[in-house]
Amino acid sequence: MLDLPLIWYALLVVLLTGYAVLDGFDLGAGAVHLMVARTDTERRHVLNSIGPVWDGNEVWLITGGGALFAAFPLVYATVFSGFYLAMVLVLGALILRAMAIEYRNKEANAWWRRAWDLVFSASSALAALLFGVALGNLIGGLALDEHGVYRDGLAGLLNPFGLLAGALALAVAIMQGTAWLALKTEGAVAERSRRIQVVAILAVAALWVALAAMAWSESSMAAANYKTTLAAWIGPLIGVNALVFGLRSTLLRQAWRSFLACSAAVAGLALAAAAALYPNLVPATVAARSLTVDNAHSSDLTLSVMLLVALIGMPLVLGYTAFVYWKFRGKVRLEESSY
Repeated sequence: MLDLPLIWYALLVVLLTGYAVLDGFDLGAGAVHLMVARTDTERRHVLNSIGPVWDGNEVWLITGGGALFAAFPLVYATVFSGFYLAMVLVLGALILRAMAIEYRNKEANAWWRRAWDLVFSASSALAALLFGVALGNLIGGLALDEHGVYRDGLAGLLNPFGLLAGALALAVAIMQGTAWLALKTEGAVAERSRRIQVVAILAVAALWVALAAMAWSESSMAAANYKTTLAAWIGPLIGVNALVFGLRSTLLRQAWRSFLACSAAVAGLALAAAAALYPNLVPATVAARSLTVDNAHSSDLTLSVMLLVALIGMPLVLGYTAFVYWKFRGKVRLEESSY
């Protein structure tokens, strides 16, 4: 007998990890846009490094949201209602970011392009930061009332643990984004990206240690699996080794290896977060009010039908993603139709 809720928890982790790895680098590239690129041509190189893939990367977020709605509707309702203002800010940041990418090249005026460059960088950084704040609050536990509703609003999410998780998410995105830029660009942009990447890798390591120490001391739920289950340490083990290998590869100017290692580090961090949460999906400060894999899932019929859809759809998404990255492989070259 298949454990359908557990299977869907694993699929949700895969989808959101895929989003973190793929959209993480284009959010990171946007966050450092003003630092790595200083001329109009250099900034066009940054935009064109992500131009063919950024919107496809967001398919993983949409698919993850759809999977959450279908498989764990109570979690979807609680998170999206309780985090309403935060979600609106994230959507606003993603919309402005898309506008910046598409509108920047529509006018040749310097002020026009500089304004959209600023919007692109700020919105990318804000989206990464808020994603981390949301995840940090989930791991740390929410103050749900007796009806399972979170009522503390955005201000309640901006606590030390949530903000530290947000800083870690932003550092991870910058690490991933600069690894991508070092891979896809040449000259001064690639060199500046490598220098920032080294700092970002060290920042990720330091922030991860600080967040883990805080979780261990302040959140018994987040540390529970690490204290009782050896398999929970797989994610951290992958993450630590990937960070070390990524730093080494960056210093040796091995761009492909560095990008793959940073991607593995992101996956390791995602697995570490998943291990900290399970079996909770929305941990509550009052444990009895937590939404878990067992008490928040849809009917077995719904999960079975959705699993069949996923088995058909996931290979299509993977195939499309692989094709696009293969088609646009190699260093960025500006053309008349480029951003």
